[in-house]
Amino acid sequence: MTKERQFWIWLAVLVIAISLIVFVSGVLLPFVAGMAVAYFLDPLGDKLESWGLSRTLSTVIITASFFIAVIALLILIFPLIQGQIIGFAQKVPSMIESFEAWLAPLKETLSERIPSEKLQELSDISKSYGTTIVKWLGSLLGGIWKGGLALFNVLSLILITPVVSYYLLRDWDKIVAKVDSWLPRDYAPAIRSVVKDIDITIAGFVRGQGTVCLFLAVFYGVGLTIVGLDFGLVVGITTGLISFIPYFGMLVGMATALAIAIVQFGEVVPVVLVLIVFGAGQIIESMFLTPKLVGEKVGLQAVWVIFALMVGGATVGFTGVLLAVPVAATIGVLVRFFLAQYLASPLYSGSGNISNDDGSS
Repeated sequence: MTKERQFWIWLAVLVIAISLIVFVSGVLLPFVAGMAVAYFLDPLGDKLESWGLSRTLSTVIITASFFIAVIALLILIFPLIQGQIIGFAQKVPSMIESFEAWLAPLKETLSERIPSEKLQELSDISKSYGTTIVKWLGSLLGGIWKGGLALFNVLSLILITPVVSYYLLRDWDKIVAKVDSWLPRDYAPAIRSVVKDIDITIAGFVRGQGTVCLFLAVFYGVGLTIVGLDFGLVVGITTGLISFIPYFGMLVGMATALAIAIVQFGEVVPVVLVLIVFGAGQIIESMFLTPKLVGEKVGLQAVWVIFALMVGGATVGFTGVLLAVPVAATIGVLVRFFLAQYLASPLYSGSGNISNDDGSS
């Protein structure tokens, strides 16, 4: 079989696989979540195996402990978060009115220094862009809700994800060995090398960034609660959990917390304390947590991650958000691999024989 024919066969397999994923995306969520849990916990399973426990017993202990811890955590914090979410929703209209009143002096100052027609033009532009952004965010969140948080998917997450996690974690090494046996023998070493790089990238980002997000959720939630900010717990936890979106998560959380602080306190000191909480969180993350837990070798640029998350959420919903980073990491590794092949080839170096215009070589 020629290399060209092999290329087209593998391209056809890839197109079919992507088409199947898109076609069944509505029911993929519990399986993707279960695979993510199994992937996240596999090193712990290997560690218990090295201590002499069987793979089955290790899987039972790890899976049971993980989901018991998750359920216990939800039981503990869900009532608090639920109460704060309801209270926040009820206070949003009055907060908007208070914020507009707080901005009134600034509007008066601007109206004195800027001509009325220019001020109206700026107002129209801001409203236009604001409406566009709100519509885009609404459609994105609506797609995520439709694709990931419908009642059926919530129930399937609760019932199916633990089962999927258990079987995948138990048979993880067997699955890897079986897939390895299917690789074309001529290209198996190169494929293993690429897959190893993909694994390092995904593991570094998902496991490392997941740990960072959990730390930030606790840090921001506790810090804003100590400051006395209304709804500080839910704002802090939400900010931490969406911090896997570079910059966006922290900026949204900080803007929300500052708006609440301005309306609630009306003083400078509490607002500064809120800024200190977010500043301390960012310093700890950027100087200690991210370099140690994520590292520079991951090779996922912030813009690439943001783009992948937006595309995944808009096209496949919440399942797409879960798949976005692994897919982005895979594409990044493949691009670097093929770029290295290209730079080492005669096509780049020009060392091959290329005919001149007169027919000589």
